[in-house]
Amino acid sequence: MSLFSIFNVAGSGMAAQSLRLNTVASNLANADSVASTPDGAYRSREPLFAAVKNQQDSGSNAVGEGVQVLGVTESQAAIPSRYEPGNPLADADGYVYSSNVNPVDELVNMISASRSYQNNVEVMNSTRQLMQKTLDLGK
Repeated sequence: MSLFSIFNVAGSGMAAQSLRLNTVASNLANADSVASTPDGAYRSREPLFAAVKNQQDSGSNAVGEGVQVLGVTESQAAIPSRYEPGNPLADADGYVYSSNVNPVDELVNMISASRSYQNNVEVMNSTRQLMQKTLDLGK
């Protein structure tokens, strides 16, 4: 693996964690939303990632080349309902349906994504410093 491909791997990791942070922000923003039907309630979302692998020219060993976003899935967890007959969004039985977002899980996701993003930044900075020191040897 060349030093230049390290930038590709770390850069794709940063892009993936950025998407993960945006998804967490969207989930947290909608954590307290309510709807008049279970189908209209906000469902927690989570991105799906996969490692991108390329074959080496000289052998059959796969070399990692980064992260690919496969898509964003919605949680299939049950939608909680609350009895609030005075709520303007209440159905005929007086129930409103809230989102299935778990704020504690989302905060853990946010911390994990933030740390992963920071680690990828450190990889890029370390690689840059190594490249600079290598070039300085030629002076």
